[in-house]
Amino acid sequence: EAIGGVLSSLFPVWVGIACVAALVRPSAFLWIKGQLQMVGITITMLGMGMTLSIDDLKGALSMPREVAAGVFLQYTIMPLTGATVARVLGLPSHYAAGLVLVSCCPGGTASNVVTYLARGNVALSVIMTAISTFLAVVMTPLLTAKLAGQYVAVDANALVLSTLQVVLLPVLAGAGMAHYLPGLVRILSPLAPTVAVVTIAAVCAGAIAQSAAAITTTGAQIFVAVAMLHASGFLLGYLAAKVIRFSESTARTISIEVGMQASQQCFFVALSLTLVYLQNSVLGVVLANQHFTSPLTAVPCAISSVCHSVFGSALAGFWQ
Repeated sequence: EAIGGVLSSLFPVWVGIACVAALVRPSAFLWIKGQLQMVGITITMLGMGMTLSIDDLKGALSMPREVAAGVFLQYTIMPLTGATVARVLGLPSHYAAGLVLVSCCPGGTASNVVTYLARGNVALSVIMTAISTFLAVVMTPLLTAKLAGQYVAVDANALVLSTLQVVLLPVLAGAGMAHYLPGLVRILSPLAPTVAVVTIAAVCAGAIAQSAAAITTTGAQIFVAVAMLHASGFLLGYLAAKVIRFSESTARTISIEVGMQASQQCFFVALSLTLVYLQNSVLGVVLANQHFTSPLTAVPCAISSVCHSVFGSALAGFWQ
């Protein structure tokens, strides 16, 4: 459990190291692809489901206005920002599609920890993460098809099926285990952060390795694009919450939930959400690898998994 805590607290560091290693020696990570990535993400989403409870659902009923506004902002600010940044910077079609994809993914549970550190509303953060994850089954495919369809062909029906398989079913299975097999969940829970961190780092490294040559020549542009996406999400999420006249604690929470999108989901889409302390950037990588022909589509998702974690941690430190 202690090892898992150390690994999860330094999550951006491990992912960053894995990505750099994949750039330096891509051949060592080329085997991390396809079904292996899908299995890894499915396991992490199962772990996320084990953290949900009936109390989380009851909590949503006690703050419907905040939850509704937060989820709405999450699925409007980031997708529109992603599409705008891609157009303004004139990104190549594969990078543009990947950036849009990651912007359409749900929030991840890393945001719950960052919200706690930033003295936000942790209960609201958990509820928003859960609801946005369930809505991702419909919202991620529809928004991606609408906003990324101008760059590459997007099969919305296939995206719905993939997201259902990797998000909804594992999360429901995990929640069922937590309710009916609490003893087993107590045994597995200490292992979950370690498994999730290793999985996310490996999937990101695999995505980077597939496109290492292209990244070394055109990588600066996509790094800037991803940074702009997440910085805008944090800022616009906070400002929108203040305009609605939410409390400072709620505004911080919504800012973090909007800015820390679930890039994890991307990996699965491009290929054919995460667990406690982890963001869903990896889901984007897997989705990218599954449903887009160019492996470069998954690159923004891999970069996002590091970028949003670093930005979120820095923001939490500022607000402390």
